[in-house]
Order: sequence, then C-alpha cells, then structure tokens
Amino acid sequence: MIEAIISLLIYVCVLALVIYVVIWILGQIGIALPPQVIKILWIIVTLIVLLMLVHLVLAGGFALPGFH
Repeated sequence: MIEAIISLLIYVCVLALVIYVVIWILGQIGIALPPQVIKILWIIVTLIVLLMLVHLVLAGGFALPGFH
C-alpha cells in the first residue's frame, strides 16, 4: 500500500509539473491563456487526482492502465 501511495504522489507531481510547464511555454511563445482557462485546467487536474485517489482507496492499489 505504501508503494501505491508513493507512486500516486509521484504521478501527481509529474502531472502538475507537465501542466505548469505547458502553461509556461505557451506564455513564453506569446500564447497567453486567459486566467479563467488556467483555472479550469487546474480544476480538471484536481478532479483527475481525486479520481486516482478514490481508485487507490477503493481498489486497494494504484496502477495506470498499461503499467501493471
């Protein structure tokens, strides 16, 4: 169970980093996203993380599809 929690935390950090870098790169090349769009992206990320957390608790483990 501890391994699943650590894996989940790593996936969450990587997901947040990827979203942040994409937003930053778009801003650097001149495609500034409106603040409302950025908020919606972070809400979607939060919902994905909540789904992964529920799956971890209910299924007793965590694995991404294709990484069993």
